[in-house]
Amino acid sequence: MKILKRRWWLAAASAVLVAVSAVLATVGSGGANAAPSKATAAKAGNLGQLTGLLPRNKLTEESALQVDLTHETVRLPLYPGTAYGKKVWYVLLDASDAGLAHDLGVNYAPKLANIAISDPAAVQTVTLGSPTPQQNPFGPAVVNFAGAPDFSPARIATPGPGGFPLAKFQPGSVAGPGYSPFIKIAGSDVVYNAPIVASGDGPFDVVHHTNTEDRVLGIHIAGPSKPGQFAESWVDLLFVKGFDAGQPIVYLSTDAGQPLTAVLERSTYVPALNNASFNGGDDFLGSARERLFGFINGQAGAANPNAQGFVHLVKDGFAAQDASAGNTALIDALRNGGDLLNVFGDFPTLADPRHADAYSPLWDAQLGLWTPKAVAAGLNTRQIDENQVFNLADTRPDLLTGVNPATGQPAPYGSAGVDINCAVIGFTASAPTANLAPPAPNSQFPPR
Repeated sequence: MKILKRRWWLAAASAVLVAVSAVLATVGSGGANAAPSKATAAKAGNLGQLTGLLPRNKLTEESALQVDLTHETVRLPLYPGTAYGKKVWYVLLDASDAGLAHDLGVNYAPKLANIAISDPAAVQTVTLGSPTPQQNPFGPAVVNFAGAPDFSPARIATPGPGGFPLAKFQPGSVAGPGYSPFIKIAGSDVVYNAPIVASGDGPFDVVHHTNTEDRVLGIHIAGPSKPGQFAESWVDLLFVKGFDAGQPIVYLSTDAGQPLTAVLERSTYVPALNNASFNGGDDFLGSARERLFGFINGQAGAANPNAQGFVHLVKDGFAAQDASAGNTALIDALRNGGDLLNVFGDFPTLADPRHADAYSPLWDAQLGLWTPKAVAAGLNTRQIDENQVFNLADTRPDLLTGVNPATGQPAPYGSAGVDINCAVIGFTASAPTANLAPPAPNSQFPPR
């Protein structure tokens, strides 16, 4: 794959650096440390439990075998499949049917039923194997995929002079013909989130990821089950930290519809997802997306409790390096907050069923650009709540704007044309139940 460079999202001398040079200069030194004022969206949030195993009552992804907070991994059942006549391995994360989601121990995401509207390629139709009882006394049937990712490219994320934008980049995993992580089994209308994370029969490269996705840190392929038993295969995947309704959460990022997004997320670039229904849709008719909120130029600094965003990830989260269990510096940096720390919208544990059921793993990114005024006053602080971000964008455009991805210039706040497949895994403190503030009049909170 050709290495992409010299555009806003990656060029060192890009327009965004010109437009917000004062901002990035301040952020590059860790940002101002003044106490946040009432104009900021939320107080800086802590990250909750940082070590040990996450208690099972804090999981939304109930099929997860464990969440190891010390090593930043979620262990998921790993299932067999085929694509292009070769062995592949996938995980199961979400389903559009409530009963099947509960049965499988995955997140219920009814919006996934809309994902192929105007974009049929966003869902691939698969078939199931039909084994004999002797071939399969108990266990999953093989899924025959129409397409699969190519894991062979080397992921490249070369920092620019200010960290972000990147000087050059290349996704480490790219969808092959016919591939989408969202599947329907022939004969059923239920949509599942089932990303392929490895290919072949092993050994699996969990250091440089030539046959695994870039977040795969360990794989166990079970041998034949003993009589009366079930031997389960599993995969350890590097999770991501974020916030929802003021609470710290963990989630898994597996796919993105844009090349740079895939690089930053350590995920598979899937062009078919770029047009999934639909930019700016959120909770409107026919939308498969939910919103998340990222920040281009929040504060940086590994020990800064207000650090957040793209510059922070590249400078403090070892974004240029391969992720592996042996890269303990990277693991420790992410464990202590070196992630993007995005803010999520609707979440499965929210008390209002209207919002809990509006969860979707396909996230429509709303990217915020702090103004030089905000940075100079120390107001580019860590954000942790959707409504407070809405309110800030609505009432204080002198502090927070959107960004035009084509130019890097400030733009009206809203959808940025970036979509990401991120399944929520759980929460590390209290469950998100309600937003920290009511929406301001005429903000971009759903109008109903």
